[in-house]
Amino acid sequence: MDTRLNILVVEDHEALREVTLTALRNAGHSVQGVDSAAALDGGMAHQHFDLLVLDLNLPGEDGLSLARRIRSSQPEVCIIMVTARSSLQDRLDGYGSGADIYLTKPTSMDELLAAVSALSRRIVRPPAADELRLDMKTHTLHGPNGAVELSGAEIGLLSIFARAYSHQVSYAQLLGLNGREDEAATAGKGALEVQIVRLRKKLVDIGTERRPIRSIRGYGYQLCIPLVVG
Repeated sequence: MDTRLNILVVEDHEALREVTLTALRNAGHSVQGVDSAAALDGGMAHQHFDLLVLDLNLPGEDGLSLARRIRSSQPEVCIIMVTARSSLQDRLDGYGSGADIYLTKPTSMDELLAAVSALSRRIVRPPAADELRLDMKTHTLHGPNGAVELSGAEIGLLSIFARAYSHQVSYAQLLGLNGREDEAATAGKGALEVQIVRLRKKLVDIGTERRPIRSIRGYGYQLCIPLVVG
């Protein structure tokens, strides 16, 4: 059994983040690190991770809010919270927000690695019959009526929708994802609309019964269907 995991460490303390990354890489895992939820949303929106090692005291959106958002869009992802918050209520809040394991700082790297090893043995349940599942490794989207292959741009669109709060994404975020920040707004939005129309058709083809992506006037778009990224 392959126990190599794709792990993301979200920790704003640079020295601690680097120590954690080194320990996980030495254990054979593929690891990346960011210092905030904004960094995760901005630079890694289209990437798949098996496990998050998550601090709670983050700049901007805190770790509890981020965990709830990730857990909502990707219920199969493992989450280890590593934090200085140590009261019983803190632990309850952590587990209530989606933590699989809650560790208090200072945490030894041996204990963290043991937690990662324990979660790596989790058996991922197959998706429900009516669930849409985005497979990042094969670039396919699976639904009740089968599967469809997606382009890199479509993978990026669905991934950023899945991670966004209420699955709502602004025009600016989507145009930035497509590298169109410097284009005229009308031309950029026109090209984006073409991509959205094509993506809607693929979603409907694999079993979506209602309009899967709706326009939000003056803002952007919202993904209106449940989606699991795996």
